[in-house]
Amino acid sequence: MWDVVHRLGSPRTFYTIAGRWQPWLWALAALLLGTGSVWALLFAPADYQQGDSFRILYVHVPAAILAQSCFVLMAVAGAIFLVWRIKLADMVATVIAPFGAAMTGVALFSGSVWGVPTWGTWWVWDARLTSMLIQLFLYLGVIALRGAFASRDGGARAASLLTLVGVINIPIIKYSVDWWNTLHQPATFTLTQRPAMPAEMWLPLAVMVLGFYAYFVALTLTRTRSEILRREGRKRWVLELGS
Repeated sequence: MWDVVHRLGSPRTFYTIAGRWQPWLWALAALLLGTGSVWALLFAPADYQQGDSFRILYVHVPAAILAQSCFVLMAVAGAIFLVWRIKLADMVATVIAPFGAAMTGVALFSGSVWGVPTWGTWWVWDARLTSMLIQLFLYLGVIALRGAFASRDGGARAASLLTLVGVINIPIIKYSVDWWNTLHQPATFTLTQRPAMPAEMWLPLAVMVLGFYAYFVALTLTRTRSEILRREGRKRWVLELGS
């Protein structure tokens, strides 16, 4: 077991395996996002109350789910780096942070646009919105903290610790609509209940969520390979790639 973990944790092994999976994941992401977008925009019925404005859901929900997933994955990678000193984990955390921040920004912006026809305002200090804004600040803090140290290892340790502390915000985001009286609607997808919306509306949403995840994995593999080349540029195996 540990031999497999350490082999997969090797930058050289990861670089090779990721290179094989990369094209397939990009193709899958393009297929899912293309299919989901056409289905959501052209074939899903309009909401009986919100009309066509509800279609923002097909970007807002996947972005919000992925933003939280990215932070959890960063926390796992940070813990692995702190405990086992596997430098590939820190590389993965490094490339995830900007993407997670971008997804949080997309979720906040799309939610604000959706809030105008739904709530009559761009922003309210709702528990869900506020906790998501805190998550954006946590992402930006992790990125800034990583670059604030002269030593790469020092920045990596500090960023990992902040991520582990900040991950407590994820359950707050998830359960805020249950713990407090908020304007934000409950979760669209749960493991215990069927979606409240009809199948012709939630099926394209499920395709979009899968497409966002496929895009995230493909982009993470691509950017991690670039990060490996940047950090391991003087290693013999990297030099042999260019020969």
